Amino acid sequence: MGLITEVLLLPFAPVRGSAWVIEQVLHEAERLYYDPAAVRAELARLEEQLEAGEIDEAEFDRREDELLDRLERGTGRGGTAE
Repeated sequence: MGLITEVLLLPFAPVRGSAWVIEQVLHEAERLYYDPAAVRAELARLEEQLEAGEIDEAEFDRREDELLDRLERGTGRGGTAE
C-alpha cells in the first residue's frame, strides 16, 4: 500500500519538498529571532540610542519591553540562558 501511495503522490513531490524547505527556513528564522545573544545585542543598541538622544525614554521603554518579552519567550522555547 505504501508504494502505491508514493507513486500516486509522486507528481506532488516538488510541492512537498518546497513545503519542507519553507518549514526549515521558518524554524531557523525563529531560532535566530529568539536567540538570547541577539536579543541582548539589540538591548545594548537600544541603550546606546537612548544615551545618544536618538530616542526618548517612552520609546526606549516600549522597545525594551518588547525585547524582554522576546527574550523570555526565547528562553521558554528551549533556548539557553547565558
